Amino acid sequence: MKEQRKQGIFLSIVIPAYNEARRLPRTLSRIHAYLQEAIKRWQVGLDEIEVIVVDDGSTDGTSELAKTFSNRFPNLQVLRHTPNRGKGYSVKEGMLVAKGQFRLFSDADLSTPIDELDKMLPLLLSGEADIAIASRGLPQSQLLVRQPWHREMLGRLFNLVVQALAVPGIWDTQCGFKLFRGDVADRLFKLQTLDGFAFDVEVLYLARKFRYRITEVPVQWLNDPNTKVQTLKHGMQMLRDLLVIRLNDLKGRYAERQLHADVLS
Repeated sequence: MKEQRKQGIFLSIVIPAYNEARRLPRTLSRIHAYLQEAIKRWQVGLDEIEVIVVDDGSTDGTSELAKTFSNRFPNLQVLRHTPNRGKGYSVKEGMLVAKGQFRLFSDADLSTPIDELDKMLPLLLSGEADIAIASRGLPQSQLLVRQPWHREMLGRLFNLVVQALAVPGIWDTQCGFKLFRGDVADRLFKLQTLDGFAFDVEVLYLARKFRYRITEVPVQWLNDPNTKVQTLKHGMQMLRDLLVIRLNDLKGRYAERQLHADVLS
């Protein structure tokens, strides 16, 4: 593999974190254990992997705790901003700082186990896909620990609206485990405008707009009851943001020449 790829960082793993001091040690330990074996299959060194924890204004020492893992990850970055800005803001920051040929963002609770990357990375390495997204919505997906019934029902209703307004044919836009080719991530996340939980939809909407190949991958998934998502509050915000995405497109906000003009101004 080394002869066939660019030199530098092979894989970036971006982890948005808000008050994750309790869950983060287990998550980083599991990622480290996975990488110890995975790098042998990928024929890369651990120094060709970077882990980026983006602390979204935490008040529980998340950043300090993450830094204690610097002895396990040669390329560990801990980014911190205040105040709390939202998951979308944090993922965008991490993905644009990342230098990897491939870039994964993963929820801090690892509801999608890091091992599921084994299903996704080959799709990008082979050129079959530009983006691979974990999905709970496919028949082959295994929901080992399910959400409460009302959250599942609202999630399905939200997906129907998403398919109608933004990305038809994608059955799960919200699973927090998505892998991008590096150049694709640079292009899409520079154009992302949403800071909240609907940022996934916006990025996938842009990917479709630019005709990137998105593959939805069935995965194992375990619900974490300590999720930060508040069903009604965030659900209403996300529905509003779906309209913002369409309005942004109509106004030309996703034209890259407009982005360049905004930077210059």
